Amino acid sequence: MTKIWRTLPLIGTAFLITVLLAGCNSQQKEKITELSQLSGKEFGVPTGSVADKLVLSKFSDAKFQYYNTVLDSAIAVKQGKIDAAAYDEPILKNIAAKNPGLTVLPEMLTHDDYGFAVRLEDEALKNAIDMVVQDLKASGDYGLMIERWLPAVGPPKSMPVIETGNDGVLRFGTSAITEPFSFVDGSQKVVGIDIEIASLVAKKLNKKLEIVNMEFGSMIPALAAGKVDMIGACITITEDRSKKVLFSAPYYTGGIAAIVKK
Repeated sequence: MTKIWRTLPLIGTAFLITVLLAGCNSQQKEKITELSQLSGKEFGVPTGSVADKLVLSKFSDAKFQYYNTVLDSAIAVKQGKIDAAAYDEPILKNIAAKNPGLTVLPEMLTHDDYGFAVRLEDEALKNAIDMVVQDLKASGDYGLMIERWLPAVGPPKSMPVIETGNDGVLRFGTSAITEPFSFVDGSQKVVGIDIEIASLVAKKLNKKLEIVNMEFGSMIPALAAGKVDMIGACITITEDRSKKVLFSAPYYTGGIAAIVKK
């Protein structure tokens, strides 16, 4: 009889541990492999972005956590705090390439075109941008450029050296927080897809490229005020923006995507 009573506390402790472990396992996040699984799930989005509204256009029952940056929201996904983070597909691909354990779902929530913008009356500059992009695609250099800035694994490669002209200045406004389109590299230079294309436009026009780094929301007002000649930083072409600026032909098609645990 005494032996039985001594054994009971041990059995009770083992039972309690089993219950606690079962509870922990039941709270583990579901493995996400398809976009449809995100219905009713919790998304991370950067504060001040419109990513939450775009998610709601697809999943009206979505829940949200807000973070200072898209990287912060992606790290929260990796830590299992939320189910997914939503933002521009190429930026999420860049994060996933540098952070093992994360992947971008192939199906996107929205589809968007990205373009450069100039003043409404500056059709000549718009045409020059379009010609540069057309030449890049015709020669096959566009594909090589995308591979350089958006590798499947690891950080973007180095910015190529592009000799521009000296017949005046092309002022390019950008927001260097949109890696791999426009960002500050280890040498403190502003580089990226948009910077490379802008450099080629300056070369075509025989002008020197002057990069003007600013907040994203300041770019269109700066363009309208004549402080810069063209702008680019992963800018989505929208009907509302097209009333204020003249967009180039799209040079990248992306949209809002979701990054999840791999």
